[in-house]
Amino acid sequence: MERIGFIGVGEISSAMVEGLSDGVDAPPPISLSPRGAATAAALAERYPNAQVRASNQEVADHADLLVIAVRHADRHDALAGLRIGADTTIVNVIPGVPEAELRELLQTEADIVAAIPLPTVRERESVTVTYPAHPAVDALFARLGGAQPVADTTAYNVCSSLSSTLSTHYAYLAALTEWAARHGVPPEAADRYVRSVYQGVGRSLGDAARPLDRLAAEHETPGGSNERIRTTWFDTANAAALQAALNGLLADLEQPQ
Repeated sequence: MERIGFIGVGEISSAMVEGLSDGVDAPPPISLSPRGAATAAALAERYPNAQVRASNQEVADHADLLVIAVRHADRHDALAGLRIGADTTIVNVIPGVPEAELRELLQTEADIVAAIPLPTVRERESVTVTYPAHPAVDALFARLGGAQPVADTTAYNVCSSLSSTLSTHYAYLAALTEWAARHGVPPEAADRYVRSVYQGVGRSLGDAARPLDRLAAEHETPGGSNERIRTTWFDTANAAALQAALNGLLADLEQPQ
């Protein structure tokens, strides 16, 4: 069984460890770096297959698949001086760090695969975009909900831009809840109702046979209230602003600093 190492133990690494270990009959051996010490220790206490190593180098030495998940700003301090053999496969989940930069920083001939795991990999319900396709990495993410290799870096950066809309979605739901509370609905009740409405939307999204524009059409009637909110709030100017924000992010990802 392939050994998996994590350098950087934040939200995404924690979600991956949980997805690989929780309720699994034969979980893989996992090495955790001392970065994010409290989180790493908690995971190691919870899962017998996970172990906190003394250094990032020890993690690399005990990994066939090495997940690099440090913060973008910390990458130089965290990774400088690491020795990674050519037989290790590196999974790069740092946004905005292309293969060429990471390879130069690590001075390694190892395969490097970029990936965009989301927190829902902990429930093994999240498709993870990868580039380039790699059998070991795609098999790893198949265990966490599925892998979706893409053809080139532009497609990868487009998907990375899409994943950057998650907090906006949650902020939108929070804004709905706050609006309801301002109009007299108890905050707890507003929160519960908004969650229930959009959990139902999540279930609808599981039906891949219905395109997204069809789902939108099925949730409104001509002249009805859903159509009214969509056409008055999500109007041409609002849609253009969203496109502009995504285009700006994509441009930055295409020309990393």
